[in-house]
Amino acid sequence: MSSSAQERKTETIPEWKREEVDELTEFVGSYDAVGVVDLTGIPSRQLQDMRRDLYGEAELRMSRNTLIERALDEVDEGVEGLSAFVSGHVGLIGTNDNPFGLFKRLEASKTSAPIGAGEVAPNDIVIPEGDTGVDPGPFVGELQQVGADARIDGGSIKVMSDSHVLDAGEEVSNDLANVLGELGIEPKEVGLDLRAVFADDVLFEPEELAIDVDEYRADVESAAAAARNLSVNAAYPTARTAGTLLGKAAGEAKAVGLFAAIEDEELMPDLVARADAQLRSLAAAINDDEALPEELRGVEAPAAEPAVEEEPDESSDDEDTEAEPADADADAADDDDDDGDGAEGLGAMFG
Repeated sequence: MSSSAQERKTETIPEWKREEVDELTEFVGSYDAVGVVDLTGIPSRQLQDMRRDLYGEAELRMSRNTLIERALDEVDEGVEGLSAFVSGHVGLIGTNDNPFGLFKRLEASKTSAPIGAGEVAPNDIVIPEGDTGVDPGPFVGELQQVGADARIDGGSIKVMSDSHVLDAGEEVSNDLANVLGELGIEPKEVGLDLRAVFADDVLFEPEELAIDVDEYRADVESAAAAARNLSVNAAYPTARTAGTLLGKAAGEAKAVGLFAAIEDEELMPDLVARADAQLRSLAAAINDDEALPEELRGVEAPAAEPAVEEEPDESSDDEDTEAEPADADADAADDDDDDGDGAEGLGAMFG
């Protein structure tokens, strides 16, 4: 603890200040997350509305900055780091929500408000194109004076195009403040600005809390899907991938059994279907009906069915190269046909 902090703790202070520090200390210790919020520029009425809106989710506590710092120093446990953000018109906010939820809640509660002369523009100020609804008069000159593209048209004053009248960071003049007030333009946001929040032994600043929840969720889902794919491809069993791995293994085992023509009870329907398809494909290429079994003579071969393809996607290139017995037989049949004795050979083959 710094020497200045020690001096503050050892000096004699009035009883009312001691009681206030005790209340602030109790406030800090009663919430999972405690932050410092900027109250600058918030009218008293709107501040009371904000406190009411936060009821049940967060509590706002205001006091003198010196007493807030003393309370933070007395709590210690890392929360004293918030003292660096206690300056100007600030208050403490406590919640049992997580810091990200608190930041999102405070940002959502902000409302637009008029800006006064002498204030600094938080964003570029633009007077939009359109009818102002103001009758012709000196107001058109006031608009032009602040840089708006305005003129009298059709019995009223109109802004002919979007007019950029002030850059962010520049001071608002009295003339511009009056024009914006007349038009009902409220270029600034009023709300509790979270300067920092302490939770779970970590001090968070606003830029660390301003995350896109939807994008973050999508990133987590993408990472989970990639991890699952890696687990499956590496054959690393987990509670979530065991079913997929077993299904994949069963499919690969079946593919091997079909390729090797293993006469297994579960494979027989697929083997018979494949043999039937190969036979019909061969029959379609033969012009001599007497070379075919009697049950195929005069029967037009049906189109090949997709369900009886020989190899699944998982088979390797080498397996695809070797597993073409039907095509090889067909080529041999063509060669025999060229020699002139193909019909007799096939007749003997089919009995």
